[in-house]
Amino acid sequence: MTAAEQGTNWQSWQESWDRQQEWYMPDREERFRVMLDMVEALVGPEPRVLDLACGTGSITDRLLKRFPRATSTGVDLDPALLAIARGSFDGDGRVTFVTADLKDPDWTERLPYDSYDAVLTATALHWLHAEPLAGLYRRIGRLVRDGGVFMNADHMIDPETPRINAAERAHRHAVMDRAKAGGALDWADWWALAAEDPVLAGPTAERFEIYGEHADGDMPSVRWHAETLRGAGFAEARTVWSSPSDSLVLAVK
Repeated sequence: MTAAEQGTNWQSWQESWDRQQEWYMPDREERFRVMLDMVEALVGPEPRVLDLACGTGSITDRLLKRFPRATSTGVDLDPALLAIARGSFDGDGRVTFVTADLKDPDWTERLPYDSYDAVLTATALHWLHAEPLAGLYRRIGRLVRDGGVFMNADHMIDPETPRINAAERAHRHAVMDRAKAGGALDWADWWALAAEDPVLAGPTAERFEIYGEHADGDMPSVRWHAETLRGAGFAEARTVWSSPSDSLVLAVK
């Protein structure tokens, strides 16, 4: 780590990322709580966890605060968010970060372990279209040990309820607009700040070369996720938490 990176306030960047994400998802902490409740219920308080599409390590942060004897592998491709994650957890032997593209069929070969008690992800896999996401689920099915779990908290849209969907979206965006008028940072605002930071400017430019402004993925229904996970080798899969816009799907191997 360079001197500039050592002098960076990584915790401040973590907190600003959390606030930006909460502008979109005011119930974000509740979904994390339920996710970790289910980890404890099904695999216990000392799990080996894969933080999938980990970003800044939001799940890992909450995991280790609640379960100090847990271990976590964070995997992502975003160089800017991984820089924040690595800076935040520097020196913590419980945590490993891996740079990998989840669309690469061989990404699991970069991991330090062959299997995990739990694979957890939040607000990330909607960057993938349905076909590569189904392929990712098959690889995760081989990675989770028998009795282990996979959880995905994300936007999951039911195409059979268009009026409900439209009303929910309109209300949610009205609330977001009021918060932004009060000074809340949105996605573009946050990345503009990162691009001006002397340490994050380079990784931020690189991440926009990789992803563009935003990936054009899919947001299939809860039913699709559950059925696809069962087809990927999980014995059970269903929703364990939901809000008007998002759901947390849990699958057990």
